[in-house]
Amino acid sequence: MADKTQAAAGAGGEAVGRPAAEDKKPRSVRVVLLALMIAMLLAMLDNMIVGTAMPTIVGELGGLEHLSWVVTAYTLATAASTPIWGKLGDMYGRKGAFMTSIVIFLIGSALSGMAQDMGQLIGFRAIQGLGAGGLMVGVMAIIGDLIPPRERGKYQGMMAGVMAFAMILGPLVGGTITDHWGWRWSFYINLPLGIVALLAVSAVLHLPKKRVDAKIDYLGAGLLALGISSIVLVTTWGGTEYAWGSARIMELIGIGVAALVGFVYWQTKAAAPVIPLHIFRSRNFTLMSLIGFITGFVMFGAVLFLPLYQQSVQGASATNSGLLLLPLLGAMLAVSMIAGRVTTNSGRYKIFPLVGSVLMIIGLFLLSQMDTETTRLTSGLYMAVLGAGMGCLMQITMLVAQNSVEMKDMGVASSSTTLFRTLGSSFGVAIMGALFNHRVQDVMTERAGALGSQLTEKSAQLDAASLAKLPAAAREAYQHAVSSGTHSAFLLGSVVAVAALIAAVFVKEVPLKGAGAPKPGEDETRDAVPVPLAEV
Repeated sequence: MADKTQAAAGAGGEAVGRPAAEDKKPRSVRVVLLALMIAMLLAMLDNMIVGTAMPTIVGELGGLEHLSWVVTAYTLATAASTPIWGKLGDMYGRKGAFMTSIVIFLIGSALSGMAQDMGQLIGFRAIQGLGAGGLMVGVMAIIGDLIPPRERGKYQGMMAGVMAFAMILGPLVGGTITDHWGWRWSFYINLPLGIVALLAVSAVLHLPKKRVDAKIDYLGAGLLALGISSIVLVTTWGGTEYAWGSARIMELIGIGVAALVGFVYWQTKAAAPVIPLHIFRSRNFTLMSLIGFITGFVMFGAVLFLPLYQQSVQGASATNSGLLLLPLLGAMLAVSMIAGRVTTNSGRYKIFPLVGSVLMIIGLFLLSQMDTETTRLTSGLYMAVLGAGMGCLMQITMLVAQNSVEMKDMGVASSSTTLFRTLGSSFGVAIMGALFNHRVQDVMTERAGALGSQLTEKSAQLDAASLAKLPAAAREAYQHAVSSGTHSAFLLGSVVAVAALIAAVFVKEVPLKGAGAPKPGEDETRDAVPVPLAEV
């Protein structure tokens, strides 16, 4: 069966096996898909768990000023490694590259669980991110090899289930682990799941080993990573570690701009560019990249700062704050699945970016109005509005991006769209985190004077239990400070989301390739667009 599957994959993935192997195909494919779902779960679940556990993590390790970097290091490493993993899979075979990425991710998870200070945790999270980049690329590429386009819809429900588990149960799992086992198990939990996926892939997945005459664009990947890292450092350190006009910030700006300009120039010369620039000639692809960037900016900022607000101001435990995120994540998942199905059936999609952008702006503005008196019911309704808006955009950005390029550029379009959303998340966490910390420090100084300054240095330690031990005046000052920081972060998000609405207005509704039922005598698979597995 392995040889037949390999032959089918080599022929473009139009068949998984010949009829003689049909009796074996369902079981082997199901086992491989189970392993792939576990791998996708690892990549998607990690930030959800860590986001909920962050107040407790920083409470033990200290270093509130570096809070955002625990997530930023992971997402930056994921973004920088994503193109390289894709090239490695093309050159040396997807199975070996995929298994290597799992091993790296598990090593990073184990080391993160053993971290003794914030610097170590950030570094180990970067190792985790390097592996995570290969997990997502490997899942998408292997499914494309095994499942022909006309059959991939059968497996969309499985991937949607993984997304549901990661986004809805992730915060609950993270909160429960943190409360009962300790935050280190938020990382250790990856080990048994990863080992199961590794063993299943090793035993059941059979893909041809190959060596293609292609060169990895190391220079392009390096320039991109350098440019993005420099700019994010500016947004993280500016106004906190260093003054905005300081020499260090100016140096970082210069390095970042030079690296990005060099990257764009090199992409016009590279034999196998990381991001071929010709795909941006499509207006819809460019607009969807922008909308995806903004969606990532908003989503991860919300997932990071809402638990902080709920635990510090509303008095929720780590477990309860995970449950209280259900309105956001549940609305996002439900609307995302509905939007994807309606778009696939009707071939129409422009309404969703428009409505999604409007709901996202409204939801972020409502969240920015929360204060120390806001009830959990009210904040839940605000989160549901934001979740519905993001749900309108989750499926559509990938689907329209794929529909905007030629079939030969389908993989590049998918990876580039994923990259932009990942970059958006790293920028969002860094910028919103810098603004949040600045406001917390200012308000604590205003309301509590010297005591406020002392508390600010270790404010992340002030969970619900720690707050109860403070004098009433200090506790009230801290709650107002967190409310003010949350207000500033979400207000910034609502302003940024306006750019998504402007982009949505200019989207041109080009008929989806392969949308709807085929005409009489028409080949069902002609111009079919693969199911956007990166989004489900």
